[in-house]
Amino acid sequence: MRISLIVAVADNGVIGRAQQLPWHLPDDLRRFKGLTMGKALLMGRRTFESIGRALPGRCNLVLSRGALTRGAGPLPPGTTLEGVASIADALQRCAGSEELCVIGGAEVFRDMLPRATDLHLTRVHAAPEGEVWLPAIDARDWRELGRLEHPADERHAWPMTFIDLVRR
Repeated sequence: MRISLIVAVADNGVIGRAQQLPWHLPDDLRRFKGLTMGKALLMGRRTFESIGRALPGRCNLVLSRGALTRGAGPLPPGTTLEGVASIADALQRCAGSEELCVIGGAEVFRDMLPRATDLHLTRVHAAPEGEVWLPAIDARDWRELGRLEHPADERHAWPMTFIDLVRR
């Protein structure tokens, strides 16, 4: 099974501020949706709470020691939400799947980085304040497959670079 880390990170390493993304970048969100739709997602409890709901059309696995509060109403078709107590539980739950997409937060990225086979980075060319940082990634472990520059525009306050990497 492929294990893909999918993360937007600022030039200063920040990935979060006050339980939210420190930016709103619609084309990054579109890329995220394209990379994750129909797949299993693994996220920490705080990431799940910051999103506020299960992401539709995906199997949402939330790493948590306690029970999940998922909100009112039924889940959309093709959507599942399940709490997992450990990474081992998440991997067992996804056994036989083609890919597991790891979407945060920092602790989950740190724990899954040694197992990751793919890395989908959005480098946000800004230096926002924040209290959550992406763990260090050793560039020598990765081979670049593709890169796309995206300038700032009326919908995107900062330029960004989409980078796809595979483990060497």
